[in-house]
Amino acid sequence: MLSLKKEKGDKFMKQLAIEDLQLKARHFVRERDWEQYQTSRDICMSLNIEASELLELFLWLKDAEVAEIKSNQKKMPAIREEIADVFYWLIRLADTLDIDLELAFIEKLQKNELKYPVEFCKGKTEKYTELVTLPK
Repeated sequence: MLSLKKEKGDKFMKQLAIEDLQLKARHFVRERDWEQYQTSRDICMSLNIEASELLELFLWLKDAEVAEIKSNQKKMPAIREEIADVFYWLIRLADTLDIDLELAFIEKLQKNELKYPVEFCKGKTEKYTELVTLPK
């Protein structure tokens, strides 16, 4: 079972890399002989289902309720759990497809930095294709 070292207060030391988490998840699945059921397709579906369950926790909330969600003692544990489920399936998918998740994230962030230069997009919500108007 995964154990974390307590730090000051209720915080835990975060010393595990994505690869370590993938190994733990892979071990969890192998111990239960579930690899046969966890194809990339099935994992994608599970990821989508869990993301939908997370989304459902925000369904019908008013803007003010969303703004105060962190202090909602009933919703926050459920949100935390659904986020963990989404993360679990995301690292499982990356693992089964041999994707270096950390590298993929950095590369995507770099692409987005090029697509959305601060000088053109700061404070704007438009898609990158609509940010710069070229002279005719």
